[in-house]
Amino acid sequence: MKYWSLLLLLCPLLAPAAPVLVAEADKGQDELVIPYRMYRLDNGLTIILNPDQSDPLVHVEMTYHVGSAREEADQTGFAHFFEHMMFQGSKHVGDQEHFRLINEAGGSMNGTTNQDRTNYFQTVPANHLEKVLWLEADRMGFLLEAVSQRKFEIQRDTVKNERAQRVDNQPYGLVGERMGELLYPRDHPYSWQPIGYVEDLDRVDVNDLKAFFLRWYGPNNATLVISGDFEPEQALGWIEKYFGPIPTGPAVERDHPRPARLEHSRHQTLEDARIRLPMLYLAYPTVYLGHEDEAALDVLANVLGGGKSSLLYQQLVETGQAVSTGASHYCAELACTLSIWAYANPSRDGSLAPLKREIDRIIAAIAERGINADDVSKAVTQLRAELILGLDSAEGKARQLSLGQVLKDDPLYVINAWRQLAETTPVDVAAVYGQYLQSRPSATLSVVPKGKTEWQAAEPDYSIPERRLAERAHIDELPLREVVDNFDRSRMPEAGEPVQVQVPPLWRHTLGENIRLLGTVNDEIPAVSVILALPGGQRAESEGELGLASLTAAMMNQGTARLNNGDFSEALERLGASVNVRSGFYTSLIEVTSLTEKLPQTLALVEELLFSPGLRASDFEQVKARVLESMAQSRHQPSWLAQHGFRKLMYGETRMGFPDDGLPEAVAALTLEQVRDYYERFYNPANGHVIVAGDLEPQQAREAFAFLTRWQGAAPEVPQVQILPQPAEAGVYVVDVPGSLQSALRIGRRALPLDATGPFFHANLMNFNLGGNFNSRINQNLREDKGFTYGAHSYFTGNRDAGVFVVATDVRGDVTVPAIENILAEFRQFKADGPSSEELSYLRSSYSQQDALSYETLGKKAGFLLQLAMMELSPDYLSEQQSIVSGIDAGELTEVAGQWLSLKDMVIVVVGDKAKLEKSLAQLNLPVHDLTID
Repeated sequence: MKYWSLLLLLCPLLAPAAPVLVAEADKGQDELVIPYRMYRLDNGLTIILNPDQSDPLVHVEMTYHVGSAREEADQTGFAHFFEHMMFQGSKHVGDQEHFRLINEAGGSMNGTTNQDRTNYFQTVPANHLEKVLWLEADRMGFLLEAVSQRKFEIQRDTVKNERAQRVDNQPYGLVGERMGELLYPRDHPYSWQPIGYVEDLDRVDVNDLKAFFLRWYGPNNATLVISGDFEPEQALGWIEKYFGPIPTGPAVERDHPRPARLEHSRHQTLEDARIRLPMLYLAYPTVYLGHEDEAALDVLANVLGGGKSSLLYQQLVETGQAVSTGASHYCAELACTLSIWAYANPSRDGSLAPLKREIDRIIAAIAERGINADDVSKAVTQLRAELILGLDSAEGKARQLSLGQVLKDDPLYVINAWRQLAETTPVDVAAVYGQYLQSRPSATLSVVPKGKTEWQAAEPDYSIPERRLAERAHIDELPLREVVDNFDRSRMPEAGEPVQVQVPPLWRHTLGENIRLLGTVNDEIPAVSVILALPGGQRAESEGELGLASLTAAMMNQGTARLNNGDFSEALERLGASVNVRSGFYTSLIEVTSLTEKLPQTLALVEELLFSPGLRASDFEQVKARVLESMAQSRHQPSWLAQHGFRKLMYGETRMGFPDDGLPEAVAALTLEQVRDYYERFYNPANGHVIVAGDLEPQQAREAFAFLTRWQGAAPEVPQVQILPQPAEAGVYVVDVPGSLQSALRIGRRALPLDATGPFFHANLMNFNLGGNFNSRINQNLREDKGFTYGAHSYFTGNRDAGVFVVATDVRGDVTVPAIENILAEFRQFKADGPSSEELSYLRSSYSQQDALSYETLGKKAGFLLQLAMMELSPDYLSEQQSIVSGIDAGELTEVAGQWLSLKDMVIVVVGDKAKLEKSLAQLNLPVHDLTID
């Protein structure tokens, strides 16, 4: 793209006209159809409306058909960089005001960039719809008036921090980038990642950014989707008013599909100092989004690695040859790939060559095994269930409509793709296997720990070409698109009448003597979310059993006495259901998701699992080995080291001071007999809770869960939680990670146990403006003002017995000490002065509206009910919270700040390169200690 000739592409201004209806779809009898009306403005803006009055909220999604694929090979990262700039204010919206206004409304917002599109989305109480449309129109039509060199520099630093945190300093973070380089030639737009290369970002200036906006951010390259509780004609009027005057941008043509082409297999090796588990990643080029073979390739990927019953899992993980494995067929607009990955067990054999031979054998054996009707049926059922569950929210509906329209000119593309999948035959799948996988070349990446190249699958035989950076042509200031209005756009619309938030109506019942059911009925989608909470959890572990609760949960996930792991998983997959067992601190949780029509069969499997788990000796060593390898890998992640180092300093040698999954030496010593004993004692529904949210009437639920009363034996005796005072003194504690590009920071102290309306709740109100939202003081200081970090936040967290206050952030290594000093300075100022009147107003507005978003999905409803049950709360606690928020004043919050922000109690954990940090840390004039993580 030659930005300097951009003026030749600009189109003349068009007079705004009313939206024109261009397509529509009604619900009909199919639960998968999302009803919509699609309109278009004269300037090319596409509008899709999906009214849904089930919850008092709206989701607004603006998607621009520009991702990293629209960039030049030496100008990468622009689309993602521009996503950041779109939140920096526009002509009529001040700096950081977009975030503040959405948060103040009680809403949520974000943006994402991928290869093919950039989307911006917000969910707000329904009475704020006009305001959101005004905000989106202002940054579409008037962004460049507010762009400055300073904002540009700050956001460039933020993007660099994001890349460092998510890519360069993250285990396996470079895999996506290296695979793109391995699969595609340098001039293919999928050869680089949306995050881009740092050297490209360093070469551009603010005028390059403005040119990018003028080229791609016109209304004719955008789709606006609204889903939720709104009146369509009123919304169309607002859209015409705010978007209609914005001139169309340059014409945008669809790019032609360009799947990867490999003449021969390619092998490359990536050494990663942050990993323990060697990883093998294979990619086979296939087709492109919407190709007639896409559905059959989806089924093929499912057969290979779509779950625990898949060929790869059964033949690699269950045999102990791999710690984990999987396969997927990922489709983008220009190209698709069928990818396979597997992690070797370094304790057994870290070499990837045997793993590669096994994968090749499994793929080759499909020719003789064939593809059967059950393979197709299972894939169809799974995807149907995923689609239905994805329609559980206004955001889910809007995302599907937007994706389909932007990439395929079909709002129901994903649903229609499922219909194609449902019509796929075994012959179709066998055909694509022969065409795209059988004896076909692939790109193979071996990811090994630094210095372990002997573990690579093969010698590298493909050299990734060096990047050639062309000389940058200077771009002068470009003329802006002129918007002519007949109203005062600088006046922000007022919100409508506050929405009426209804707590989900509850029903209660007791099964037997002591099993409590708590539920809510919601028939928006034909599905049910269930949580069984059984007293026990990590607090029930005896001395020397650290990690037993987690290991027992992992063993429970291995199936029943009748059905092994693969058979149990396959039975669930054929129902489109999921069952997951995990351990919490106070409880063992069995989480179930099922379509309503399949709930009886799903609960039959849950009953079998609870009453007759497999707990087989043949599974035990494999499961324990996978758990130990996962624990070892987690200790290579800076964020994990920071979090658990801080936890250790807060709680000491108590159960709360150790990781949830325990300590490696303790887990290694655990026996199957201990697991079976823990199951017998604590997988008992007595005194437990059953949470039910969804399309199920109370009487149906009582009948469905009556099987729990069959359990024999007394309720378990659960020990008291041991709580000690904070053992660590104030100071700096350093976890040394040589070569780390960033420092992971945790700064805080012991604080309060969890409550709903007491001191804990008040403390979180105090923290809201300190570090509890995007516009908070700490995040604005470190991210928006200084460019030190991708993000920083603080929070109070805990359980019913104890809690902590903590600031969490990852910062550039070279600004570690300035970042700490700035955080401590924010503590001092907030402790002395408390919140301003503006901040207090912001707090009240945000809290008064946010409940509108709290109960939309089945998952949110189930989580709300679980909190009520575990904390023995009445639903009216929400009203009490609102009363506290409306009545609290700055003096009260300042008093709370004085109680918890004293610097003499703060512990500072730094995970980074000690050799580079040691000298500067001394400038803090605080004791500095070495910290080791077990």
